[in-house]
Amino acid sequence: EQARAPLTTPQTRDIEPFLAEPLVLEEDELRLAPRIVAAGENRVIMGRGDRVYARGSADAPLLDDQAKAKQFRVFRNAKPLLDPETNEVLGYEAELLGKALLARGEGSTEIAAAGKINMALVPATIDIVSAKSEILVGDRLAPEPEREFLNFVPRAPSSPIYGRIVSIYGNSSVVNASQNQVVVLNRGRREGLESGMVLAILTDGRQLNDATDPSRALIKLPNERNGLMMVFRTFEKLSYGLILDITDAVRVGDRLAPPQ
Repeated sequence: EQARAPLTTPQTRDIEPFLAEPLVLEEDELRLAPRIVAAGENRVIMGRGDRVYARGSADAPLLDDQAKAKQFRVFRNAKPLLDPETNEVLGYEAELLGKALLARGEGSTEIAAAGKINMALVPATIDIVSAKSEILVGDRLAPEPEREFLNFVPRAPSSPIYGRIVSIYGNSSVVNASQNQVVVLNRGRREGLESGMVLAILTDGRQLNDATDPSRALIKLPNERNGLMMVFRTFEKLSYGLILDITDAVRVGDRLAPPQ
């Protein structure tokens, strides 16, 4: 059976904001992510144009030893995204707060106190260049990723890929998604997913007891095709997809299958 709808290219405007915004980190990236430790002028809330100070980890200090200026994203509340089938942590999705630039790397200095000379850590100097939400001490930094270019050619995967919808992007409390919304799926580069690949969305058939059967046998209704989704950004263990055409609301836990 052929795909029920042509694989039309979605509008660039529907995808472009999400190419820059989703912030997904692996466990090691989250563990090593630098943190803001203080703000200039004793500020409590920081925003665009403010200067803050941050520390990296012992394994990954914040250094300005490269010719290229180091750009960062500021984030908070990295939540684990779990595979609904295996409970594996696929990655950590964080709330993007703004963007920052490393002005000066961290180091150390000698200070005199009570007649003794001690070594003190000097945090890195960071300038906030944009902010979509207030930034606080304790918020974290992640390197700005390479810019992804829009070059989507919608196509079916060359080999069958099956998966599940893990979450609706942007609000962890939302369980339903509609057309042109972004969802997270539990398949990524390790399973062969690439940007542009299209998958069918299947609504999971209900389980119920057969009221017409004296034994009340347990039955499960077939999974029904509900629409199409196009993958537009991949990570190692998960991906983001844009819902293209749907008949009914898409839910967390809905299944994904080849579009034929």
